[in-house]
Amino acid sequence: MKPTPCPSCGQPMEKRRFERNLHGEVVLDLCFHCHGVWFDEFESVQITPGGVIELFRLIHEYREAPRLPLRDALQCPRCSERLLHGLDVSKHGGQFNYHRCLQKHGRFTTFAQLMIEKGFVRQLSPAEIDELASKVSIVRCTGCGAPIDIRQDHACRHCRAPIAILDPSAVEKTLNRLDQAEVQRSRRDVEMLGDAIVMREREKSRFEREQRERFNNLDIGDLVVAGVDLLWRVLRR
Repeated sequence: MKPTPCPSCGQPMEKRRFERNLHGEVVLDLCFHCHGVWFDEFESVQITPGGVIELFRLIHEYREAPRLPLRDALQCPRCSERLLHGLDVSKHGGQFNYHRCLQKHGRFTTFAQLMIEKGFVRQLSPAEIDELASKVSIVRCTGCGAPIDIRQDHACRHCRAPIAILDPSAVEKTLNRLDQAEVQRSRRDVEMLGDAIVMREREKSRFEREQRERFNNLDIGDLVVAGVDLLWRVLRR
């Protein structure tokens, strides 16, 4: 499989596999130089809750690694067109930003913004930012890595990402939610598999019964025609 170039630094991204909802795998492209991940269209919502936990653990391993700041213009690794900056609100709370391809090839998201999207990171309120500003004047943007003077700004001037922190209580809450969702998904998969097996056996028995009854009433010269008819009926199911 051909390596995917990073939309920011252009270096080959690493491919990592995560379990997909229902069945199969989701292959994500991650750049550990820029601390970003490329999602082909819909891949972000296709990862199982357990897969999200594995992705968080992987991000946690590289939390101290040096990070390159994102370039002003990011390119789609599929069509090379410029990515458009976007903002969205996570259903778990918090605004996150990303860069998407106008041709719907996918989107590029930094690790920090992904953790906001998935609920691991909590955004600070204006009062909390003011309190933090009395102790620390400059912080690093979780979105693009640019410095932010929080005495003047409550969001990054470069990418407009809000100030956020990795809150231990938010991490614990999100991990518990994902663990419960994974248990429910696994239980549901087992139940669906059982139902599918029962249905398959019923269809198989019915087909064999119909086949025997049909062949018992046919002349030898009609076997080919009957076989084609039965095969067509099976293929249409």
